[in-house]
Amino acid sequence: MSRRRRTIKKTEKLDTRYASPLVSRLITTVMKQGKRSLAERVVYEAIEKSREGSDAVDPLEILNKAIDNAKPRLEVKSRRVGGATYQVPIEIAPDRQVALALRWIVTFAQKRKGGLTRGLASELKDAASGQGNVIKKRDDTHRMAQANRAFAHFRY
Repeated sequence: MSRRRRTIKKTEKLDTRYASPLVSRLITTVMKQGKRSLAERVVYEAIEKSREGSDAVDPLEILNKAIDNAKPRLEVKSRRVGGATYQVPIEIAPDRQVALALRWIVTFAQKRKGGLTRGLASELKDAASGQGNVIKKRDDTHRMAQANRAFAHFRY
């Protein structure tokens, strides 16, 4: 039995332009020091730039595809058993999958040259096409879980 309290699930806010909870979460991930209007501007411009060159009718099609491609299915967690620490692969909850994918996209977009808007647009395009830094990070996470699958029986 867990000693922690149950987490209270908050209702997801919708963003003003697309009425999408996913865009709202991306804006929150991008936001620094409470500057929401600046984060909104960056995200909306990045979504528009990522649509350039594609024939997508839905403005969020590339964003949704990028998030789906970037979501990790497994990760490893450290478990201490008898004095040894094992990296135990576990399945990730859907909410955490999206959170990790968004965090990775924003982190790699910040590391790119040319500003956050251009970097975010590039990362979204790359992730939607199944390549780029985010996909490499996801594959590394899966590879680590695959390598440690012998310790899966320590999961509880």
